Amino acid sequence: MSEVRAQMREDWNRRAEEDAHYYVAFGRHGQDEAEFLATAADVLRGLDRELKRGLPGQNPRARRALEIGCGPGRLLRPMSERFGEVHGVDVSDAMISLAQKRLWDLPHAHAHVGSGADLRQFADESFDFIYSYAVFQHIPERDVVMSYWDEAARVLKPGGLIRWQASNLSAERSEAATWHGCNISREDVLDFARRQGLRVLALEGVFTQYMWATLRKPGPEEAPGRPATTVRFRRLTNSVSSEPVAAARGRFAALSAWVEGLAPSADLLDLELQVGGKAARLTYLGPREFDGLQQLNAVLPAGLPTGLLPVTLRWRGEALASASFRIIPAPPLVPRILEVTDGHNYLAKTRIASRTVKLFLEELAEPASLVATLNGHPAEEYSVLCTDPMSPLHEVNFRLPAQVAPGPCELRVVADGRLLGITSLQVES
Repeated sequence: MSEVRAQMREDWNRRAEEDAHYYVAFGRHGQDEAEFLATAADVLRGLDRELKRGLPGQNPRARRALEIGCGPGRLLRPMSERFGEVHGVDVSDAMISLAQKRLWDLPHAHAHVGSGADLRQFADESFDFIYSYAVFQHIPERDVVMSYWDEAARVLKPGGLIRWQASNLSAERSEAATWHGCNISREDVLDFARRQGLRVLALEGVFTQYMWATLRKPGPEEAPGRPATTVRFRRLTNSVSSEPVAAARGRFAALSAWVEGLAPSADLLDLELQVGGKAARLTYLGPREFDGLQQLNAVLPAGLPTGLLPVTLRWRGEALASASFRIIPAPPLVPRILEVTDGHNYLAKTRIASRTVKLFLEELAEPASLVATLNGHPAEEYSVLCTDPMSPLHEVNFRLPAQVAPGPCELRVVADGRLLGITSLQVES
């Protein structure tokens, strides 16, 4: 483990010196301060959504947050507005130096060089909220990730929340280990939660590079026990469209149940949602709304028949509530291009400076059939990665052929003999 930590420190110090903004917010080289900080907006919205679940204590200014893998402080600065004290740790002393400069005017925000595997500088039960974004994806050994997770459970207060990411993308990658790191499965998260006695409230993005998990350490009011004497479904809808039906497969094969009567101890470990007698994969249990309802999201099991099917909510095998829900045939796949960008500079869009192109495609059933031509010349050195099998979503990268000179360029993309789109590019070199 010590060799891995040394390699992580060396690699991330080098990346910090080369272009910290680029390696932290992978958009383009040379981002200025305002652009770099703006890239955190989506992450912050996600963290704020989870913070609505509530934290220990009544005074927000008395609460403490910890970021694992804080880098140059991109998230620490805005998170300092939400907490009375924020701390960040990172294995890279070069990144921490940048973070300390970014936080110089915030006496309650602190950045620390860490060991790369633990949180030894912090006391037990000392943080209300622990979060991490796009960090565990870059750690090459599972033992290091699990060490961080165990340490996070140790320093989290009863009633506190954890919100972090890991990669559940099992595809083989050829780049440096400290960039793509190791694969963490859904079962790894569930096993960790059971071992540490944590409640699992969300486990989203399974089978993707950005699997999010939300966990809570039970507080005094969340003693384990039967969720409630009376639990009812108030409504069942499609998770994507809010219609009262769901498709048998694909991106619309997801169900949202609005449930009344669940106790504070309810979580994704002990609850089970059966559709047509098969267990659905639970992804999210929301906080209690003003009307007392909680949203429970699930991905439908494979192989369901169409028609009106029974839906049963169980807690440790005991039936709590039942209803019916209509499953309809899945619509046909309609492959389409979502976005075309420079392969290394996403913010450049269709200005191609690296002589590589990245395509984001949806509902492409046979990616091997894809053919891209640029000014009539076939693209070179394809790489295809399925980033979400449910939709499905694919990321396709290729190089411009040598015949393509700087200037305007027409990209044509064909799959299964069908033209998916024509895009005008501007090749800069």
